[in-house]
Amino acid sequence: MTLVRTFGLHKPEETPCGQPITVAEAYTLTELARENQLSQNELVQRLNLAKSSVSRIIDKLVTRGWIVRSRSPADGRVWLLSLTEAGEAAAVELAQARQAKFSHVLAHIPEGEQENVRHALEVLVQAMRTHDGSIP
Repeated sequence: MTLVRTFGLHKPEETPCGQPITVAEAYTLTELARENQLSQNELVQRLNLAKSSVSRIIDKLVTRGWIVRSRSPADGRVWLLSLTEAGEAAAVELAQARQAKFSHVLAHIPEGEQENVRHALEVLVQAMRTHDGSIP
């Protein structure tokens, strides 16, 4: 619980790096920035959220002008999502804020311990994946 509070994960209205959007919205932008285009179903899988939750997130980001929806030329039932120019700028800003936050945190870990911390986090993530296969 201390880690969650210290990292700011209990603040639903902003990311741990202080950006004024939810963590789920930030992850959505990050995933779309990694790919040129994703279907809504692919995004559901990557975010490990319910379809209805992803739909609400997409609606918010469309309203902000950060995401556009288009029908797949291969299958008109499938919505494809991509970032707008403003969405790309927001994704870059998020990535920079995230990098700055983690660089600051890492700078406060003694150099000889940094690799141990990285390894411990990898082990923790793997244990969580093993325990709960729903974590991507």
